Amino acid sequence: MLFQFFSQLANLFERTRTQGHGSVYLTQKRLTFDTSSAPPCPEKVADDPLWDTHPEQPLPILIRASNNRSDKRKGTDRKDIRKIKLSTVVSPDDLDLFYSRYAEACKTGMSGLKKRDKKKAKKVKKKKKAAVGETKV
Repeated sequence: MLFQFFSQLANLFERTRTQGHGSVYLTQKRLTFDTSSAPPCPEKVADDPLWDTHPEQPLPILIRASNNRSDKRKGTDRKDIRKIKLSTVVSPDDLDLFYSRYAEACKTGMSGLKKRDKKKAKKVKKKKKAAVGETKV
């Protein structure tokens, strides 16, 4: 199941990179249980403000990945992009293996990112300051 998630995640990164635009959203959160079959709540400890974050048994993690749906805009060559959603549940026993593969997949997916051109932004900012300074005099 995890192998399938990573192959789909790699495809999602590749599709975004080949399009030349778009975002990939990665989220993770602790998976909670049903309220009907909830495990007994841990007892509140006065000294620990995070007492409810220490369950008796480790909880699984829910991992989600999605792209941002894009509509065709007038005057551009972009096409409509359908939203792709991926998710998987990782058991506490598999977390170390999962996070090592997850980090590799994220690094590979980020290789196509463009580095920001900070010099251009600084030049524009200096021009604006100079223009504001001239108008005040």
